[in-house]
Amino acid sequence: MLLNIPAHPDLRKIVVLNPKGGSGKTTVAVNLAAYFAASGRRSALMDFDPQASSMRWACNRPAERPFIYSVAAFEHNPRVTRSFQLRIPPEVRHLVVDTPAAMTAQRLTQFTRGAHAILVPVLSSDMDIHAVSQLVADLLLVAKVSRRMGRLGVIANRVRENTVAYRRLMRFLESLHIPIVAVLRDSQNYVHAVEQGLGIHELAHAQAMKDVESFAPLIGWLEQRMATALTARDLMSPITAVAGSQAPVSGVRRDPDRPVASPLPARTADPPSGRS
Repeated sequence: MLLNIPAHPDLRKIVVLNPKGGSGKTTVAVNLAAYFAASGRRSALMDFDPQASSMRWACNRPAERPFIYSVAAFEHNPRVTRSFQLRIPPEVRHLVVDTPAAMTAQRLTQFTRGAHAILVPVLSSDMDIHAVSQLVADLLLVAKVSRRMGRLGVIANRVRENTVAYRRLMRFLESLHIPIVAVLRDSQNYVHAVEQGLGIHELAHAQAMKDVESFAPLIGWLEQRMATALTARDLMSPITAVAGSQAPVSGVRRDPDRPVASPLPARTADPPSGRS
């Protein structure tokens, strides 16, 4: 079943995923949410991981910092509908989704459908490389993520440059023919920031300068993806995608990668703002 997230039609959804635990996806997710908030943009953070790491970070966030609307999506409240529980306030324009670990290939579509950007952080171990190789195959073949629109990007995470493991990881990522949108170093600044409910952009400039610089290519890539309108291919389910590849109706075939006018359904009611 596909997720229904009521929100403003102009919402930009960024999905961070890697079914293998320990890849650093939560660190990437909370830093993106913090960056958008610190830059003056209304942002939301949705946590589907039962470990609730993103929600703990949100609870630790100082009150004087820019507010981030948070949703504990891993919880299921039988007293309300699922779509009401996942609602996003209409003033929010940037949503970062922290996906669960140990996710099946068939469930990927729940998160990738309607996403402006899909980020896959990967570590340099052999197990992580193998897991990401399978994940990318599932995203392309099962979830039908389009290479043409360039929504999918990989992040080399917690790297130590000038090591054999780093060179092996980069060779592997280049072989995927998927954009390497950032190379993030193994830095304690991320640990210190997360413990305080902050992003690295909110730390003292002199302290986090190198990490902020390495994060910049990721932000630049995301800005381009968010500025690119969603297409029918981005919004359709795998079943629809397969059907769309069959013989065209009345001799006309619609380009699934052509931008659509309204990427997400309009809201019927404005939900109350606040932390979940």
